[in-house]
Amino acid sequence: MDIDWTNFTPWHALAGGALIGLAASALALLNGRIAGISGILAGALAPRPGDTAWRYAFLFGMMIAPALYAAFTGGAPTIEIDADFPALAIAGLLVGLGTRYGCGCTSGHGVCGLSRLSPRSLVATLCFMATGFATVFLARHVLGG
Repeated sequence: MDIDWTNFTPWHALAGGALIGLAASALALLNGRIAGISGILAGALAPRPGDTAWRYAFLFGMMIAPALYAAFTGGAPTIEIDADFPALAIAGLLVGLGTRYGCGCTSGHGVCGLSRLSPRSLVATLCFMATGFATVFLARHVLGG
């Protein structure tokens, strides 16, 4: 396996990870909430009185962030996805199903749950990672992708 050094951006990854950690910490400290995206989205789609403003603000921030990044840096990175719409739709449905069965998503378990030393989040994150490793192995070595 060769590393594509032209697209290897550890400083960008470090900065992004630090910002995710800062946002998750701020939400927990200032609002007493966990920054689990699937839970935030589920609560916004099935709102309860008095529990929606922060959810909408969080989701709006996630949607506007790429535009702000492009405005401040002079452009957005080029992203190429080598999949057709049906494959992407099925993948999205499977991810959604997994977040319901796993009682949360990677951001809730991996970022917030692990920082709270939650055993359930450790198991969930290990399952996410193992599934990711297996998927990459199958796609590259069995299916020839």
